[in-house]
Amino acid sequence: MRRIIRYLKPFTLWIVLVILLLFIQANADLALPDYMSRIVNVGIQQGGVEEAVPEALRRSTMDHLLLFLTEEEKADVLARYTPVDASSLDYTALVKRYPTLAQEPIYVLRTTDPANVEPIRATMARAILIVSGVGQIQANPEQAQALMPEMAGIDLSRLPRGADLFALLSRLPAEQRARIGQAVDRRFEALGGEKALLQAAARAVRAEYEALGVDVLQIQNTFILRVGGQMLLIALVAAVASVVVGFLAARVAAGLARNLRRFFYERVMAFSGVELDQFSTASLITRSTNDITQIQMVMMFLLRMVFFAPLMGVGAIIRAAAKSPSMMWIIALGVLVLIGVIMVVFSMTLPRFRIIQSLIDRLNQIARENLSGMMVVRAFNRQEYEKRRFDQANRDLTQTFLFVNRVAVIMMPVTMMLMNGLTVLIIWVGAHQVAQATMRIGDIMAFLQYAMQVFFSFTMISMLFIMIPRVDVAANRVAEVLESDISIRDPEEPIPFPEPFVPMIEFRNVSFRYPGAEEDVLCDIHFTIRAGETVGVIGTTGSGKSTLINLIPRFYDVTEGEIRISGVDIRRVRLKDLRDRIGYVPQQSNLFSGTIASNLRFADEAADEERLLRALEIAQAEDIVLSRTGGDGRSPLEAEVAQHGANFSGGQKQRLTIARALVKRPSIYIFDDCFSSLDYRTDARLRQALRQSVGGSTVIIVSQRVATIKHADWILVLDEGSIVGQGTHEELMTTCAIYREIALSQLKLMAETEEVSP
Repeated sequence: MRRIIRYLKPFTLWIVLVILLLFIQANADLALPDYMSRIVNVGIQQGGVEEAVPEALRRSTMDHLLLFLTEEEKADVLARYTPVDASSLDYTALVKRYPTLAQEPIYVLRTTDPANVEPIRATMARAILIVSGVGQIQANPEQAQALMPEMAGIDLSRLPRGADLFALLSRLPAEQRARIGQAVDRRFEALGGEKALLQAAARAVRAEYEALGVDVLQIQNTFILRVGGQMLLIALVAAVASVVVGFLAARVAAGLARNLRRFFYERVMAFSGVELDQFSTASLITRSTNDITQIQMVMMFLLRMVFFAPLMGVGAIIRAAAKSPSMMWIIALGVLVLIGVIMVVFSMTLPRFRIIQSLIDRLNQIARENLSGMMVVRAFNRQEYEKRRFDQANRDLTQTFLFVNRVAVIMMPVTMMLMNGLTVLIIWVGAHQVAQATMRIGDIMAFLQYAMQVFFSFTMISMLFIMIPRVDVAANRVAEVLESDISIRDPEEPIPFPEPFVPMIEFRNVSFRYPGAEEDVLCDIHFTIRAGETVGVIGTTGSGKSTLINLIPRFYDVTEGEIRISGVDIRRVRLKDLRDRIGYVPQQSNLFSGTIASNLRFADEAADEERLLRALEIAQAEDIVLSRTGGDGRSPLEAEVAQHGANFSGGQKQRLTIARALVKRPSIYIFDDCFSSLDYRTDARLRQALRQSVGGSTVIIVSQRVATIKHADWILVLDEGSIVGQGTHEELMTTCAIYREIALSQLKLMAETEEVSP
């Protein structure tokens, strides 16, 4: 996969934006359980009272609080509160807020700024808890031991109901009253320290607000609505970030796939015959479609999860540890079990991922062979055999896919079972901690959500580990094509052909060997074709005729020697300049879907209709046009051409490809055995028309027919990669045994064409 990463460079800005948005989304998602915990702990359990330091309290309550403070603490607390009575300037405003002010003076906190509250928070929390406890004991002495086991050595249970306990405590020495605060500290130290103390004190503050006549229900509703609104806003931010990330990830993945296809196609278009021999057509099609689609799909998933899952996992672990370090072993246990399942699945699926793409190649190859060779299959009654062959390849691919998918499908139920088991275990352990007052319900709920987030993150990471091996195979297959060396390139310092251009071709001691072969296909080929000559090339099957002419347009490069055109080594000129001078008609007639006109203009987009009709006339293909219609009153040249020219016969396709080369009007024509589908009469007429229309151009005709080349200026005879004869037809009949053997074997057919031969 890393071989494809460099193609993400154009999308760097978008990827950075995706990472930033994922960071925002992760933090938003991680914040939600904490807000939910606050709603439960503060909004519900504490009645919406957040602070253990009351904003206001009755003078009687303040007097009771001061009993349990040191002199220094008293001064510190009183400095932060302002006494308010009927004579105070802000009495009118405060009495509406605190109705009890009409009956007795109160104390109001000067400011709720944290810097003002923080120094007295623990002091006030302890004192207000003691005052609250004493008040409850005074109302119900039987609960003394449960509410406050140690009360300065006094057996509170023996006090009469309604006794003024505060008056009794005020007469005790300060050291004895201090023991009550120490007892409270020890009790809450066992329950969670200062945090538990502050939370308990908040409930006592709520009771004081009720005594002040404050609408505590409004306080609770206001807190829940405020925190709930913040929670909704954060959830909205997370949702927007998720949508934008999904959009950007899809754009990046689609853009990457688009660029890969473009680079892939450009690279294949630059392939020489050497590179095309390395990759089958079916494999190239699979790589440019299925493999790149796999990369696109996984890249979109990667961009969304490869950063998000670790952020969520690490963040959730940190926050869960802050909520309850004692229960972290549950998360660790669940993650270890999940990792074990992942490793088993990974070890079972990875080997299969490596062969899936080759099986797809195999299936595409068989399908392509059967579709292109359908007539041959039917002619030899091989339909059943080919069906079995295709079915076997299809079954192999299907079984491999099914195995991988069945193993992958196990992940979901196993993951759900682990998550449910984890949930039950957290609730069970958490319930015991709540019962022991060491943890709050809201914290358990938050811890549970953080545990699910950790589990979700590891599940996503496990999916990445399952998906990456397969896409890595696909990425490597695409990279093999993109990184393959092009053996035939433009020279670093190209030179132009001389003007005026002379279409003279020289082979100087040329040898050629296919890559990886042990022997040369062509050996020490040496000849010169002068400008304007028509040369025939003939030889036995496999003698190297097509290989010879494929060297001229540099479909392959010579192994030894050199080829010169117009006196210049063709390896020193640009490929475009070289191929602009050549009109090439291959053995295999290739037509493209479109119209007759679009196929002919493949050679020259600027060619007018008259030029197209003239090329068709020379190629003996005017009857093809006259027999068809373009439809809707259009020119017959606009008649449709199906894919691969399927709506034309073999001879018609060959004549159209010859006409296409004639439209180009090049200086050099190469006809690679392209007259084989023509009858002898049409062949003769076409050659006669060619001689009359391509004067001044050099013509090379490769053919197995002696009749096609017998009237050439001279003929080149090949056998086993070597030249065994050169000369005219008459000369070769007397000097070249191989040529004579070929000619005599065709003598009867040649005699039938003499009447039309010039």
